[in-house]
Amino acid sequence: MVAGTESSVERLPLAPKNPLPYRELLRLVRTLDTGQLGVRAAGGPITRVQVAPRWLFPPFVAVFNPEGIRDVLGRNDAFSERCIVHEEVQDMAGDSLFVLPNEKWRPRKRALQPVFSKANVRLFGGHMSRAAQRFVDAWPGGGEVDLDLECRRITMQSLGRSVLGVDLNDSADVIAEHMHVASSYTADRALRPVRAPRWLPTPARRRAKKAVAEMRKVTADILQACRDDPDRDAPLVRALMDAKDPETGLALTDDDICNDLLIFMLAGHDTTATALTYALWILGHHPEVQDKVAAEVAALGDRELEPTDVPALGYTVQVLHEALRLCPPAAGVGRLAVRDIDVAGYRVQAGTLVAVGIYALHRDPQLWPDPDRFDPDRFSPENTAARERWHFLPFAGGARACIGEHFARLETTLALATIVRSMRVRSLDAEFAVDVPFTTVAHGPIPAIVAPR
Repeated sequence: MVAGTESSVERLPLAPKNPLPYRELLRLVRTLDTGQLGVRAAGGPITRVQVAPRWLFPPFVAVFNPEGIRDVLGRNDAFSERCIVHEEVQDMAGDSLFVLPNEKWRPRKRALQPVFSKANVRLFGGHMSRAAQRFVDAWPGGGEVDLDLECRRITMQSLGRSVLGVDLNDSADVIAEHMHVASSYTADRALRPVRAPRWLPTPARRRAKKAVAEMRKVTADILQACRDDPDRDAPLVRALMDAKDPETGLALTDDDICNDLLIFMLAGHDTTATALTYALWILGHHPEVQDKVAAEVAALGDRELEPTDVPALGYTVQVLHEALRLCPPAAGVGRLAVRDIDVAGYRVQAGTLVAVGIYALHRDPQLWPDPDRFDPDRFSPENTAARERWHFLPFAGGARACIGEHFARLETTLALATIVRSMRVRSLDAEFAVDVPFTTVAHGPIPAIVAPR
């Protein structure tokens, strides 16, 4: 709905209050993906959620339909700000593109956006193919593998070589564990009606602080390596080193650069690794779809795949999109309304946390018939052309959508195609277990049998 005047917004009704009791709502809200379905089933596509008495924890509005999500994410940033989730990440990991308030975020994004343009991503996007091929070569006779572990290694290697200028594989498992500890702690705090003071050194906080400190050592080493070697190919690090505030002309401090690198490692690794893991796992339950992907890739010949091959991998991209629908990298995103706004005909008051439910949107039976069924044809060219923009949001939407979306899509497509061309995958688990601290991550191991084609 087009934003109206303040007086017209004031006349709109508030979103209906969700009828579920506090205890049930709190249980659902703390399950960031599947819990959305229960909240929506009880309260509808836009519902006011109260997880505790108002004096203890203010209500928030959950939005699950395309019109409402458009009205939240599609507005300019004068209407919404970062929320409690971002504040908790900022407290733990410092300022970064992910957590900066709008005024500081805009110049930082302008500085970094060129790194992740489609044109630039195509220049450094080939590392994923090589990383995936190393996995293929390591299992010439096949065997039982952990898809989660292998995809994390592939992604870490590609991320390091693509934009950071280093090989992170030697420390991939340690980095991944530190990421999990820090993100789990901050997510848990953000979702608690009652939180311990930040100055209180609880055991969980000490563990999270230690994990962040260890990751900062990695990012500091990356930055120093680029300073020591001006010829080192590290596009993201170089962009951060060269970034300047357009108003003051000031460069970023080393702390700011390391904070951004830390967040990019977290988001860039987890989102891409989980997307690849889920895509392989779901193909492991649909051999006929897997064979169709293999045939499409085989038509390109027995050579290393390149970013320029992606337009010829149309069906592989359909498979990836359907995997992202069923297992979106972010189950939801949050915004804080900074003024009263109109959300699909309801008034959302200034100061309200607005929770956008991407997981529930992607499983809305009115938009996606038989929503739990895996069907790549949902993303055929004809179906995609007929679909509205706000029906499919694997990387969120609007001004603060994921800056690395092009990178993640390209890298995952190339890795998926490289692996399926050479290997048959048979998944052993009937369910794909996940953890949802901020981004969605596989709760490994995810066992599968691979065999050469």
